Amino acid sequence: MFRGLDEVPGKVPPFIRSIPIEKALDADTLIATHMNGSPLTKNHGFPARTLVPGWIGAASCKWLTEIKLLDAEFVGNFMSPGYRFPNQPVKPGDAVKPEDTHPLTALNVKSVISGPSEGASLKAGKIAVHGAAWAGEADITKVEISTDAGASWSPAKLGHDQAHYAWRLWSYDWKAGQSGDYTIQSRAIDSLGRTQPTTAVWNPSGYLYNAVDQVKIHVA
Repeated sequence: MFRGLDEVPGKVPPFIRSIPIEKALDADTLIATHMNGSPLTKNHGFPARTLVPGWIGAASCKWLTEIKLLDAEFVGNFMSPGYRFPNQPVKPGDAVKPEDTHPLTALNVKSVISGPSEGASLKAGKIAVHGAAWAGEADITKVEISTDAGASWSPAKLGHDQAHYAWRLWSYDWKAGQSGDYTIQSRAIDSLGRTQPTTAVWNPSGYLYNAVDQVKIHVA
C-alpha cells in the first residue's frame, strides 16, 4: 500500500493505492528519488515516488510518505469506487456495482497520430504520417495505417528506439495523389496478439480508452 501527499479537495480521503505483492517485487518496480541524475521535482513527486511500469499512472504514487504491507487489497476511495473496471461487458449508460468490478492494472495496446493534425489542409504528394504506440507490459510489434477510413491497411515503419514499457515511435509516408477529404487511422498490435479495436470497451468512467485513432484532413 502506498500513501501520497496529494492535496485532495474538501473531504476527499487521502490518496492511497495498493498493488499485488508480485508486482511490487518485480525487478522493474521502483521507488524513485532522482530522474536524469537530479532530485525529483515537485511536479514529478519529490521527494520520492513509486514507479509501477506498464500500469496505469495512478499506481505510480507521487509524494510518497508511507508504505505498508497488507494481507488484502486496500479498501479506500482510490481503490473503490475509483480506478475500477467492470468484470463483464456492460451497455453504455448501465450502472455497475463495485463488487462487479476489478482494479485497473496494466494498460491496453494503443496508438495515436501526432501528425498531420486534425483538419489540416495539405498539398497532394508525399505526406508524412507519424505518431506513437504503447502496450503496457507488452511490446508493440506492428502499427498499421489506413488512409481510406479503414477500408485497407498498410504497415508503418517502427522507430529504432525500443525499450520495454516505453512508447514506440512510428512513421508512414503516404503518397496522396488526388485532392479531397481523407480520414487517416492508426492501429497497433502487440506481443500478446492484441489489436487496437475500432470501438473501445465502454465503462462508466471511460478508463483505458484505446479505440483506433483518426484524423480528418483535406488534400488540395
